[in-house]
Amino acid sequence: MLDKVGLEIGGPSGNFRDSGILPLYRYTSRVDNCVYSSETIWEGNQSEGPTFAYHPMKNNGLNFIREATDLHGLPDNSYDFILSSHSLEHTANPVAALKEWMRVANPGGSFIIILPHYRHTFDHRRKPTPVSHMVADYEQRTEETDQTHVQEVLELHDLFRDPQAGTPEQFHSRSLNNFKNRCIHHHVFDEVNSRELLQTVGLEVEITEFVRPYHIVFLAHF
Repeated sequence: MLDKVGLEIGGPSGNFRDSGILPLYRYTSRVDNCVYSSETIWEGNQSEGPTFAYHPMKNNGLNFIREATDLHGLPDNSYDFILSSHSLEHTANPVAALKEWMRVANPGGSFIIILPHYRHTFDHRRKPTPVSHMVADYEQRTEETDQTHVQEVLELHDLFRDPQAGTPEQFHSRSLNNFKNRCIHHHVFDEVNSRELLQTVGLEVEITEFVRPYHIVFLAHF
């Protein structure tokens, strides 16, 4: 991958750093990044341009402030690979997001997508989202302001497994303001529906691995 240029959605991710489960950053030519806002709850302030510091041995990649579902300004077929670690579940319209990632990837490009297995997270009381539901979101052009799953999250989210969410009152307020902070998992994944989702949008899944404590890791192409 030393001659390959990739795009990450929602980075940087500890999973791709040298101490992570897939230390890929050091083996790339360059990684650019897309983040939903100029200020995020995870990475703080963000700015566009050559500001994406993903590895101490690499020059900064480009940072784009875009929705994961709308990479406007990024040309078709411009990246050799796509990285996404625990990002897609925060997207209200994952089919639209995946199709947009495929648009900017070169034909045959690699997709490395990591999702949380619901049984091992604070989502364990919820049920995996049917792929038909996610397809319906795409057909209905569901936007990131969507609050369809907020009530389910408020009722079933296990705060004991999510101490960073704060008190029930703080979590309730944060969830209602999800468009700003993007903390809600709109959709819930296991190894079955996540693989079906990737195949539904036209990706060919080559490898599926579960990595403790809660990662489902996919390598796919199209």
